[in-house]
Amino acid sequence: MEAKKTDPFLEQTSTQGNLALDVVEAGEKEMVSKRVSGKLPSGVTSKMLYSDVIRIAWPSLIELTLTQLTAMVDLMMVGQLGPWAITAVGLTIQPKFLLMIMFMAMNVGATALVARYRGAGKPKSANEILRQALFLTFVLSAAASVLGYIFSENFIRFMGAADLETLQGGTAYLQIQMIGFVGMALTTTITATLRGVGNTRVAMMYNLVSNIVNVILNYVLIYGHFGFPRLELVGASLATIIGQGVALILALRVVLGGRYYLKLKWRKGFRPQWHHLRNIFDIGIPAAAEQLVMRIGSIIFVRTVASLGTVAYATHQIGMNIHALSFMTGQAFAVSATSLVGQSLGKRRPDMAESYSNHTRRLGMVVAFGLAFIIFFFGRQIVGLYSDDPQIMDEGARILKLMALIQPFQSSQFILTGALRGAGDTRATAVIIFITVFLVRPSLAMLHVNKFGWGLIGAWIALVADQLLRTLLVVLRYYSGKWKEKRFE
Repeated sequence: MEAKKTDPFLEQTSTQGNLALDVVEAGEKEMVSKRVSGKLPSGVTSKMLYSDVIRIAWPSLIELTLTQLTAMVDLMMVGQLGPWAITAVGLTIQPKFLLMIMFMAMNVGATALVARYRGAGKPKSANEILRQALFLTFVLSAAASVLGYIFSENFIRFMGAADLETLQGGTAYLQIQMIGFVGMALTTTITATLRGVGNTRVAMMYNLVSNIVNVILNYVLIYGHFGFPRLELVGASLATIIGQGVALILALRVVLGGRYYLKLKWRKGFRPQWHHLRNIFDIGIPAAAEQLVMRIGSIIFVRTVASLGTVAYATHQIGMNIHALSFMTGQAFAVSATSLVGQSLGKRRPDMAESYSNHTRRLGMVVAFGLAFIIFFFGRQIVGLYSDDPQIMDEGARILKLMALIQPFQSSQFILTGALRGAGDTRATAVIIFITVFLVRPSLAMLHVNKFGWGLIGAWIALVADQLLRTLLVVLRYYSGKWKEKRFE
């Protein structure tokens, strides 16, 4: 039996304020599959929708941006050790993402389902999803961390380490990451479920603390300040997992306290609840397939770039690091789209889901044009923060101009993909990723680099082609309206 609205627990869940969705009545079951008029419901204005989007997006934007900035600072600090160190850290990224696939995919399911139950007014079910998601994450991440630790050297060698120094540095870095893997994974699951209910501020706060700890320890451990030994790449990796450990402690305090709709109760245990697991798997398995083909495609792409040599790969890694920062606005608005679409469909209001998606996309587009301007005209200066090597700065500036051109398309792609995921429509996004990241990007990269001899710029032209095609396919899927028909009980 679901708790009633007079339950004291529910009185604590309004810390993020009411949504425009809360002022409309729940729809009928048949309404989900009907076409919507595009008009806003009575009592709802565009200003209210924009306010809801921004309320969820801005903490996510700060959280994601600060996390990426921390990664950038990591790379800048490591870069002072030489191009080999940048390359060594860069070669660990794809193996780590590959090991994260399963629990990150289940997090997609957890976010969508928690959002649905929040919209349907079912806090008991939302909290059951939290427990099931944490159980799955623990099992999957523990297995992945053991495999990752044992085969760290094999991963780095496979990624194309060109010399012994890079191989040894990358192996040590990745092994330490695997030691803190479970803690990091559990934190991401808590963050995913909080995003499902639209609460992004608290995740911003504990990740902010984590990032501060990481940067301070980078300074201390990489170079050996304040009497600590100079640990170089080992110090950078230790700083990262210690910061992640701090985030886990704070995240657990949040869900154990129960002030933000979700409350983790240890005494209820973590026994499998198969109907919830089936729903998580229904969304998560296609998301896992999507992530798997994305990682394989990215690995083929990275190996193609690594064949160009250490300096070219270091330039590429700097470019990808900056590119990842450019993702942050799209990803932050995608968090809003996922949460608001999921909650709207949970309340059986596809009209609100569509309105939220469209308003989110407009806001994201405005930000994307501003970001494109900065990247296009100040690319060389940005690359110069990582390295003063003239060759790296010149080539980096060229690839950043390509990056600037795709910003508006990339923003729409992220936001509409977030809307599809909020609806649980992950099969379509898996097919799109297979076509673009698994087939188009690596094929064009190998053609441009190996056949045409275009070097690093050829690889980035392949990346741009992937992004443009992916945006087109996501837009077509969104406008088909089929995502509104996905149902969960």
